[in-house]
Amino acid sequence: MTHPLDHLPRAGHGSDSATLEAKFSDLHPPLTQRQAFIESQRCLYCYDAPCVEACPSDIDIPRFIREIAEDNINGAAQTILEENILGGSCARVCPTEILCEQSCVRNHDAECQPVLIGLLQRHAIDHMHFEGHPFVRAADTGKHIAIVGAGPAGLSCAHRLATYGHRVTIFEAEAKPGGLNEYGIARYKLIDDYAQREIDFLLEIGGIEIRHGQRLGDNLELETLQRDYDSVFLGLGLGASRRLGLTGEHAPGLMPATDYIHQLRQADDLSELPLARRCVVIGAGNTAIDMAVQMARLGADAVTLVYRRGNESMSATGHEQEIAKANGVRIVTWAQPEQVLIDEAGRVSGMRFARTESRGGALATTGETLDIPADAVFSAIGQAFAENSLNGVQLAREAGKIEVDGNFRTRLAGVYAGGDCIAAGQDLTVQAVQHGKLAAQAIHNEIMAQQEVA
Repeated sequence: MTHPLDHLPRAGHGSDSATLEAKFSDLHPPLTQRQAFIESQRCLYCYDAPCVEACPSDIDIPRFIREIAEDNINGAAQTILEENILGGSCARVCPTEILCEQSCVRNHDAECQPVLIGLLQRHAIDHMHFEGHPFVRAADTGKHIAIVGAGPAGLSCAHRLATYGHRVTIFEAEAKPGGLNEYGIARYKLIDDYAQREIDFLLEIGGIEIRHGQRLGDNLELETLQRDYDSVFLGLGLGASRRLGLTGEHAPGLMPATDYIHQLRQADDLSELPLARRCVVIGAGNTAIDMAVQMARLGADAVTLVYRRGNESMSATGHEQEIAKANGVRIVTWAQPEQVLIDEAGRVSGMRFARTESRGGALATTGETLDIPADAVFSAIGQAFAENSLNGVQLAREAGKIEVDGNFRTRLAGVYAGGDCIAAGQDLTVQAVQHGKLAAQAIHNEIMAQQEVA
């Protein structure tokens, strides 16, 4: 199958591999030991800490920060990992600026600067030095649980189930585990193969097997899993990119941003990636920002991010928007895609946008248009649940996703779901981890209750 960008030059035409790799170094350099100690001293260790209330994974933030201040790094790491086994990656990719750090009481005192919770969490995880795995697997219960998807939700669920003594088999479609952390996060946010190193650590608890090349609805059937395992957890993520719905959407030069990020994350040599000198990214979320910034860092001459509403409506945080601007990304608002512009060779030459405005609270076009020339257009207007992943399985839906109750149970007996594939998802790694953890608790409770009855 022809790649949508095969006709474009390689990124190496302007920069060598070493120069490009340097542009994808750590977005936020870690704290030194002294910086971490000083920062930990700024925490007021609130009793009813608002930062904990804002943390989707319920980490006792004041406790782990106090442990850093007391030079108890292992204690701090244990506090984090007990609630979030992927605490290292979440410290790097979690939007702390709108969660725990936004809730920090330090925002309202004379300093007007929150404690750098995310960087302190990273410091604790990066410097832990346990002699063995900090979690001990309970005695084998004889129960075996199937998990579909080795992303953050599935991995979190598997680890918690393993601590209870259950055997776990994870069925994963891709060649590597990690889900979004491995394939969908900007390369400069998780460097040095961190996603895989974190998973290696998680698997040290034992009792967890990962089988790759297993895709639900293809070579894996839910009915078979229900029959062969004591319970099933679906951590499917969102596997389909929403389409623009325009003529010419399949022309060479237009592709989903997630597909390119997947390719970029797995590239051994960045200089071999196809690079458009003029790029347009359509979207308003963190994926759109990640795409735009990475194209700029690869060496694109002009990168324009276009959104149909105003900056205040963008789902990407203000912090992410500032990262884009700092990397030379031009952000155009109040413009929605109207037409894919095609050249004589049938390739994308740009996009025509209809100018928009808010009229009575609803989005309306003004009658004006804006043409932006581009060698490549990347769509980042959201991910959707891939219907073929269930291949006709009748699961109740809510807002187009899998419906679950308060314990993450679907309406199918023994089948649970969590992460981005359920209606309650916010497409955040940290929330997916929480879903997996809570679902594991519910699965364990149900299995053990059934065993007592039997």
